[in-house]
Amino acid sequence: MPSVDPSVDPDYAAAEFEGSAFDAPPDAEPPRHEERLQKILAAAGLGSRRTCERMIDEGRVTVNGKEATLGDKADAVRDAIHVDGQRLVTDARMVYLAMNKPQGVVSTMDDEKGRDAIADFLPNITTRVFHVGRLDQDSEGLLLLTNDGGLAHKLMHPSYEVAKTYQVEIPGPVPRAMGRQLKAGVTLEDGPVKVDSFRVVDAYGKVALVEVILHEGRNHIVRRMFDAVGFPVQRLIRTQIGPIRLGDLRPGRTRHLSQAEVGALFKAVGE
Repeated sequence: MPSVDPSVDPDYAAAEFEGSAFDAPPDAEPPRHEERLQKILAAAGLGSRRTCERMIDEGRVTVNGKEATLGDKADAVRDAIHVDGQRLVTDARMVYLAMNKPQGVVSTMDDEKGRDAIADFLPNITTRVFHVGRLDQDSEGLLLLTNDGGLAHKLMHPSYEVAKTYQVEIPGPVPRAMGRQLKAGVTLEDGPVKVDSFRVVDAYGKVALVEVILHEGRNHIVRRMFDAVGFPVQRLIRTQIGPIRLGDLRPGRTRHLSQAEVGALFKAVGE
């Protein structure tokens, strides 16, 4: 794990978890519990055991980086299992959620001031989960929630450069030079910032909707960036984190990520 410089990413430094997602100390390893690999794959929803046996026989499955063979066993909790190069979640204790955070909700699990917080929208989630990154109270859109501390750390750490996509409502019309300016970079009080992508989505009257993609995770970075070019943000919606899209998820709702989506998140951080 790369070292963390709080000045680079305050959201990362303010993360509410360390090490394991569970209560055991980081160096306490549970005893191995091995099962037939095809049984683990079938339990993860890849098909019948016979179908999973074919996957193994075709060389499509690896365990801890080594190609598996029929008859192999694995530990569903501790081993890294990949199918067709994509990480498979086999630990049934792990929770991976997407949430559409409404405007006005603070990005904490519990707020000491009594404001609406993330936990207020998770009545059916009994496992303790953590939010991946933050959105300020006035912003809305995609948050990822998980009890997988290792993956969450990597998704937030700036060295992994996981892209985030935002739709930004600003005063119109949009100058032609704005995109070039933001791609070239603007200087803020805590250093320069630039976007990876900029496009105008829509324009109506004195309001414009633009989309920006960037890897930055500094506090209020999108709002500060547009303030710097003289176009204060009127509404801010995060629509994508890495490969995960907000889609048509309604405000205040959550959904469980699919195996393919979780695998894509692992791939985004090099696992």
